[in-house]
Amino acid sequence: MKRIVTFGEIMLRLKSPHHERFFQSPLFEATYGGGEANVAVSLCLLGEEASFVTALPANAIGDGAISELRRHGVDTSRIVRTKKGRVGIYFLETGANQRPSKVVYDREGSAIASARPDDFNWPALLADASWFHVTGITPALSQDAADSTLAAMQTARRMGLTVSIDLNYRKKLWNYGKQAPEVMGPLAELAQVIVANEEDIQKCLGIESDADVTSGELSESSYAQLATKVRMRYPQVEYVAITLRESISADRNGWRAVLSGKEGFHVSPRFAIDDIIDRVGGGDSFSAGLIYGLRHMKEADALRFAVAASCLKHSIGGDFNLTTLDEVLTLMNGDGSGRVQR
Repeated sequence: MKRIVTFGEIMLRLKSPHHERFFQSPLFEATYGGGEANVAVSLCLLGEEASFVTALPANAIGDGAISELRRHGVDTSRIVRTKKGRVGIYFLETGANQRPSKVVYDREGSAIASARPDDFNWPALLADASWFHVTGITPALSQDAADSTLAAMQTARRMGLTVSIDLNYRKKLWNYGKQAPEVMGPLAELAQVIVANEEDIQKCLGIESDADVTSGELSESSYAQLATKVRMRYPQVEYVAITLRESISADRNGWRAVLSGKEGFHVSPRFAIDDIIDRVGGGDSFSAGLIYGLRHMKEADALRFAVAASCLKHSIGGDFNLTTLDEVLTLMNGDGSGRVQR
């Protein structure tokens, strides 16, 4: 099958050690991550061919990001190198028990936020691809980034690619004068696959939900109705996947999802994740698992695969889901014992 292309920003991730508060010690763990880059890495580790498109400055920090992507098999030949801008940064403090995790962004003036739409030759960048994936994070960075995302999705649709978008609402990023729905609505009109949670759908698309996530109970009818509302507003959408995270504490979550597709409405099994190592990137690993699943499986199995892949991500530090196809299939098929494999 042809390759998958993702578009967005890869950032320098600076995390306080273990579960320490910011500057409790004078150290940060430096790695790289970002929604669309995370998806590309996950797909490569599952055996797909994936390319990541972004803009990075031509300096050592940009070089480091490219090297990290290449290490996991991602094609970086389509990355635009720039003389202006910088690598965006995000700071992460991992919570514990009733103390939540914290993210602080330092992304203003990044290369991707400053890049112009005509910096990307989308017909060439998508020439050998069959699937294109974006998120709602990049359009939140700047008007130029939103315009670049729109141009990319328009080109992908004209070229016959399957287009997916993870709505990924980030309140802290919408600061350039536009509200999320006026930008995200036109983008959703170009997608065949939408991934979101109920808040993303409300904040990005203005579609209200009757689901009560605070109760910790999954009302199948509420999520079926929400998915139906999305598909009625955007009739070109073929799949709507909605994730449900039950946040019992920073360390304990329930994790499951639903999918409205061509073959009906599906509900995944629930995973109890009782000792979270790192939940950042969990949604991205779900998107990657869903893309893989929809390309190789029936849609009910694709949902189960995506939820299992994302569950495993919670056991791995860093943004990237460093799990293999066999590991995801093992969990998907019911072996979650964690027994030592000898």
